[in-house]
Amino acid sequence: MPAFGDSARASDHLTLSLRFPLQRLFSMFPNGWPGRGLLLLRLVAGIFLMHDGLADLLGSPPWGGIIRQSLATGGGILLLLGLWTPMAGVLVVIVELWAAFSKTDSLRSCVVLAAVGAALAMLGPGVRSIDARLFGRKRIDIRER
Repeated sequence: MPAFGDSARASDHLTLSLRFPLQRLFSMFPNGWPGRGLLLLRLVAGIFLMHDGLADLLGSPPWGGIIRQSLATGGGILLLLGLWTPMAGVLVVIVELWAAFSKTDSLRSCVVLAAVGAALAMLGPGVRSIDARLFGRKRIDIRER
């Protein structure tokens, strides 16, 4: 039977191991020009996804189109907000590859949006995002009394 101190160390190890993958998932929160570049990528991809998704939804598509365009609109909203950016980027890749294989009239834009979604999933949201507020590095200032 482990002693009390051994149990505490095991729980500390568990806490550290759970925190590490979350921090690795949201590892990029650059400021300055790189942060502005990520913001620009997120805004352009989000606006295009929302525009295409809403425009196609208003045209009464078949059921498969409704699901795909709803996912595209949702991914665009998440990218605009910078919320769950790695998962939103993967969602964008899936939706755009689905669109590329189901229709051929806008293959070029599907490939570009899929590439931007993959890049955002790999790089992260940047400092101007909800993800940075929720999961970014925190700074604690300790003042002397």
